Amino acid sequence: MAAPLPSLVDDNPRYMKSFQVFLDSSSEHQSIKAFINGPLAEILASIVKGKTALNVMGVGSGSGEIDLEILRQLQLQHPGAKVDNEVVEPSSDMLQKYKDLVAKTPDLDHVTFTWNNMKTSELEKDWKERNPEKKMDFIHMIQALYYVEDTEAAILFFQSLLEKNGKLLLILVSGEGSWAKLWKTYGLQFGKTDISQSVTMGDIRSLLDSRRIPYQKHELPSKMDITSCFTSGDEKGELLLDFLTEVPDFSKNASPELRAGVLDLLRGPDCTQEVDGRIIFNNNLEALLLGP
Repeated sequence: MAAPLPSLVDDNPRYMKSFQVFLDSSSEHQSIKAFINGPLAEILASIVKGKTALNVMGVGSGSGEIDLEILRQLQLQHPGAKVDNEVVEPSSDMLQKYKDLVAKTPDLDHVTFTWNNMKTSELEKDWKERNPEKKMDFIHMIQALYYVEDTEAAILFFQSLLEKNGKLLLILVSGEGSWAKLWKTYGLQFGKTDISQSVTMGDIRSLLDSRRIPYQKHELPSKMDITSCFTSGDEKGELLLDFLTEVPDFSKNASPELRAGVLDLLRGPDCTQEVDGRIIFNNNLEALLLGP
């Protein structure tokens, strides 16, 4: 039996480089920001109505750009409200980037930050010891459920922290998009089995439906240019392949058969279409909003 492939989440420098190439190649952040400043704005307005202080939590917040967009929208809805913002991020490098971003952002006078450099599983134990009675008005987990050991337990834990009118926002790749096709086909050959790397919003909706947990659904169209993946040795293309498969140096570490199969799937109509000579990957996302 072949040795398991290394995981990108265990190679932080390579992960940071590949993640940046992913952001540069995709419209993901633009799509999420459009949602925050569109449909989510009205929902946030209903949460802050009548409140002078808000408890907010970002789970898997990364380097903070999306978190700050949410905080700006909250402040637009209620300029005078004080915001207590809990940040949960296991990567020290990402957390430092977030702190640096906050230091350069002038319009956060009413926001205080609590930095939790830990995994969600560690947070649950820490929270019960530190803040057992504290409830949250808004919690967001944006592209974070891939890195938890038990998605159901994580969702139920964060849902349990919500105030009476609070909301939990989940954003993941669509269950019908190209990520789902790639990971349903090859995920068992790619990744670590102790985290939920291959989960999609289709899986989460099935889970919530089975427990009769109601939710609001929003679709977030997004795309990614992966043309460079098909030029052997192209640095940008190799980093994108690493991010798509969650395997560092995928082209070197994967068998020739696995690499060929992945590229063939990525080039096929189930995952991509050619637009003006570029190969465009379906990077569509879904957002779900849950109550307490």
